[in-house]
Amino acid sequence: MKSISVFCGSSAGRDSKYAEIANRAGAYIAGKGCRVVYGGSHLGLMGAVANGALGNGGEVIGVLPKFMSNREIAHSGLTELIMVNSMHERKLKMHDLSDGVIALPGGFGTFEELFEMLTWAQLGLHKKPIGLLNIDGFYNHLIKMIDHMHEEEFLRPHFRRLILSSSTIEGLIEEMEAFEPIPKDHRIKRSQT
Repeated sequence: MKSISVFCGSSAGRDSKYAEIANRAGAYIAGKGCRVVYGGSHLGLMGAVANGALGNGGEVIGVLPKFMSNREIAHSGLTELIMVNSMHERKLKMHDLSDGVIALPGGFGTFEELFEMLTWAQLGLHKKPIGLLNIDGFYNHLIKMIDHMHEEEFLRPHFRRLILSSSTIEGLIEEMEAFEPIPKDHRIKRSQT
């Protein structure tokens, strides 16, 4: 992987550990020689990831919708800031610029971005690894829900394997580097809908 999109909160969360680990994640990704692609803000975990990568000599590309530019949230020290017209265009641009996706803790926006990438993978629109950085069990309930979807047969076993998870950035990157995409014959077909 040469470029990783990171989805995460524009809030720092209740505990300072989230920002500390986000900063460390950005630094680690940059240290692996990977470019960080993210939402372009200086706020919350988004800013922490960018600062970690920049502080470790990394390349960081922000993608920000134009309607957010008047809110003074853009990070001023990025390698490049790309302005787009909509949230959908933002996700598409981040997808186009990356070889993998990581979700750190966040809110509705983070979940929406994560699930769109998972859905695109399920439909065979990309073969990129998708991982959860499960800081202090933040994603435990989501993982349990995904397992429940699988147990109730709303999610086939090969689609369940699309989402990787680790409590450390080192472990997650290792899982992502070892990821095997779903073979074409396992993707959704008309008879499965």
